[in-house]
Amino acid sequence: MHMVSIGGRRLEYARLPSAHPVEGAPAIVFLHEGLGSLAMWRDFPQRIADATGCEAIVYSRAGYGRSDPATLPRTVRYMHDEGLEVLPELLAALEINRPILFGHSDGGSIALICAGGTPTPLTGLILMAPHVMVEDISVSSIAQAQVAWVNTDLPARLGKYHADVNAAFRGWNDIWLHPDFRAWNIEETLGTIRCPILAMQGEDDEYGTMAQIDRIAAQVADVDLVRLADCRHSPHKDQPEAVIEAVGAFVARLLDDPT
Repeated sequence: MHMVSIGGRRLEYARLPSAHPVEGAPAIVFLHEGLGSLAMWRDFPQRIADATGCEAIVYSRAGYGRSDPATLPRTVRYMHDEGLEVLPELLAALEINRPILFGHSDGGSIALICAGGTPTPLTGLILMAPHVMVEDISVSSIAQAQVAWVNTDLPARLGKYHADVNAAFRGWNDIWLHPDFRAWNIEETLGTIRCPILAMQGEDDEYGTMAQIDRIAAQVADVDLVRLADCRHSPHKDQPEAVIEAVGAFVARLLDDPT
């Protein structure tokens, strides 16, 4: 694990070489969910690296993992701030050219914002359970997470992965439950995305419906959709083999057609 200074904050990151590197293959940059971190990906990025021949780069956003604290309370544009400012600066600092962005949940939304709202050259996007708008099911499940935070051992379980677990939780939960956040929507960024997208959604996702990835497919020219049965909000945990297979095929297509 290493540290890089972005926007005055130190962010933890790791670079994981593939066991079967492919010459000229782009790096895959992993963007974690709203309560995630570098460590919470566990061995999944390495498995993707080995399956695709791509280097995996994993980092924790400010306020998560062992990265520096974030500014709280968050605004409704916190994912825009990440996708438009922090992520492009991180890619430049680490000298990562034309990466594939692999985003889960909030990380998927940040990847879309970066692709549609900046001139950052990208080879493709891989999205698991991304959000492009706020649904009732999302708000309901996040409200249930707040109850679990108070009444269960959730703080202790998450505390293993975050230097300030209370700030990590509050920074995510409070803004998603704020009344102003109900109007959050990033569909205006979709029409300018030109790179290919692989979008995956679990049929039992408790934080979003298939409408999320269907809206992406309706507004971006090159989108492969994967609908996963027996799968909730974390496809890489519930259906890891299916995800790795889909990602391997998608990356192979990109390598065959670098344009």
